[in-house]
Amino acid sequence: MAGGEGFSDFFYAAQDGLTLHARIYGNDNRGQLPVVCLPGLTRNCRDFHDLALQLAGDPENPRRIICFDYRGRGLSAYDPTWQNYNVGVETADIVKGLDELGIDEAAFIGTSRGGLIMHVLGAVRPGLIRAAVLNDVGPVIDPAGLAHIRSYLENAPRPTDFAAAVELQKTIHGAAFPALIEADWQRFVHAIYRQEDGRPVADYDPALINTVLAMDLTQPLPDLWPQFEALSSVPMLVIRGENSRLLSVETLAEMGRRHPRLEAVTVGGQGHAPLLETGELPDRIAGLLSRSSQKGLT
Repeated sequence: MAGGEGFSDFFYAAQDGLTLHARIYGNDNRGQLPVVCLPGLTRNCRDFHDLALQLAGDPENPRRIICFDYRGRGLSAYDPTWQNYNVGVETADIVKGLDELGIDEAAFIGTSRGGLIMHVLGAVRPGLIRAAVLNDVGPVIDPAGLAHIRSYLENAPRPTDFAAAVELQKTIHGAAFPALIEADWQRFVHAIYRQEDGRPVADYDPALINTVLAMDLTQPLPDLWPQFEALSSVPMLVIRGENSRLLSVETLAEMGRRHPRLEAVTVGGQGHAPLLETGELPDRIAGLLSRSSQKGLT
């Protein structure tokens, strides 16, 4: 049952005992697929708040939305071993959470790293993913995009207040996101920072940066085409930011050639990764869900 803010908190133990968190919006609408939301590398469940409220409150097709915090992000506990901040461990964490919630099939929305986890989930749990939304991510990751992420994570100062945090994020991302208005920047900042001693703090374990620093970005990254093709039977929407450095136009075109049920939308004036509550995106996502909404059907 959702609380006064439109969601309830769900805590569970990972296989190694670490306490993990998710938000749950809406109620179980029997016959309708639940929606599982997986955020980006340093992001958390708050990224999906506005979208989740819309989907859970749809007057015709209300549905249950589960938004996960990976270990070391949001309200999930920090891992004392930073090497565990990897897609394999995080995939196992999501599987454990879904098992505890009794979810064996769902629609999935994955932003960036969340989309990579979806590729792995499709391989380790065939039949789990019944519809897929990939937000600015695909089976090939552009190393230049990762280098950009590493640069701003490594060098970003801690802002003194939320107004300074907004200006900092505009400095880092403004060129890639000219379409955002002030309200968008405010939502963005309050999603990625928590308040601590009156100051905004990035809401993830600082040790997470070690995983990015350990990557050799001079070498091509392994692709996930076999895992992507394993999802070719499910309806899929791929969202790409016009100014994305992570998902290339060429990769998106190849995804379309390999997936007969793929829809693609390019979001003008946004980069990596588009804000899912903006513009036509909520309607596009709801449309995909409505076409693949019933349990046991694709």
